[in-house]
Amino acid sequence: MSLDEEAEQRLKAAIHFTVGGLCQSIGEECEKEFSRQVIAAIAETTFRQCEIFAKDLEAFARHAKRATVSSEDVKLVARRSTALSNFIQRKSEELASSNQDQKDKRKNAGKR
Repeated sequence: MSLDEEAEQRLKAAIHFTVGGLCQSIGEECEKEFSRQVIAAIAETTFRQCEIFAKDLEAFARHAKRATVSSEDVKLVARRSTALSNFIQRKSEELASSNQDQKDKRKNAGKR
């Protein structure tokens, strides 16, 4: 098994573990159970969607002649899902506000 295949298997296992935990939490809240097959299907779908997102992010950055993926690239990928796009937009605004607050605090501390 190559290093890439090994890393992919570890990533898949981590996703499966996380999906299992989320399903368990949701199941307890809703008094439902998720079968192992459903958890495996959700985990596999999640992994494949992440692969698609990663390829799209690389393509957007490459198209802009950048080597680094930016937050704008993430927003472009998220536009396929209104809920995801709205969530990412809110988080982006929160981060920008938080960063501005930190800059203001440093600027005020430097004036003292």
